[in-house]
Amino acid sequence: MNTTSHDASPFWKSRGAIALLGFGAIAAFFMFSEHRAHFLGVLPYLLFLACPLMHLFMHHGHGHQNGGGTRPADVQGGQDERAN
Repeated sequence: MNTTSHDASPFWKSRGAIALLGFGAIAAFFMFSEHRAHFLGVLPYLLFLACPLMHLFMHHGHGHQNGGGTRPADVQGGQDERAN
């Protein structure tokens, strides 16, 4: 059985993808120009929406361990530097 492997170029490098991106850019321009009042009227609400989303996704690294997380290396063995 003779199989030949053709190196297929990715979709985003094809002529169809470039045309799709061009039409998408034109559509985005006309959508923004015709519906500018709708887009800009939503911005204050997006600011209020960003606050709870930031609290959900950005407060994971504050060291809230609640007893179930990992402990620092100097405390794991039961030896504390302050005890010496």
